[in-house]
Amino acid sequence: MSPTPSPEILTAFEAAKGFMPADEGLALYAAAVEAARLGLPLLEVGTYCGRSTLLLADAARAAGVTAVTVDHHRGSEEQQPGWDYHDPETVDPELGVMDTLPAFRRTLYRAGLEDHVVALVGRSPAIAALWRTPLALVFVDGGHTDEHATADYEGWAPRVAEGGLLVVHDVFPDPVDEFTGQAPYRVWLRALASGAFTEVSATGSLRVLRRTGAGI
Repeated sequence: MSPTPSPEILTAFEAAKGFMPADEGLALYAAAVEAARLGLPLLEVGTYCGRSTLLLADAARAAGVTAVTVDHHRGSEEQQPGWDYHDPETVDPELGVMDTLPAFRRTLYRAGLEDHVVALVGRSPAIAALWRTPLALVFVDGGHTDEHATADYEGWAPRVAEGGLLVVHDVFPDPVDEFTGQAPYRVWLRALASGAFTEVSATGSLRVLRRTGAGI
């Protein structure tokens, strides 16, 4: 039977701003619990307001490891004004630009998980270039253009430890989803073709792969 978060964490997950459905969240949590047994950090690319971070942080807390989340907090392409996924509440009233960091911090605080998360504010490629620690899990859920999804994969997939998990969100094989899910789909295909990863599970648009080889 797959592990599930406590009712309190599930309630916090449902209350947090974000787009991940519950079934995908439960699959992510199960992957995080499994990966955390390696005793290494769990890392997420693409924080938004912390909905999925809650699940990684709860799994990290239980295992005595750290959840790391990477985001510039200015929103991805589809979250900008004029797009379907834009939320006006995430706009800084003084600067007139998106800033999801305050909402993210409130999400962690309300769930009592601040001490189990390291939030890195910046562009994913810049942070990846500085990162050297092996990771038990990498969750790719950042920008949905080929440029951003490819950079996230190239920057972070090599850091997944042997036996660790690479999780890719918003994998949509149908070309009609070109803007929202084709770039993550191509990243998923690339991971499989590399020989370094073997698929473990698929839940909705969430794909879980295990690091089983050396080449990426």
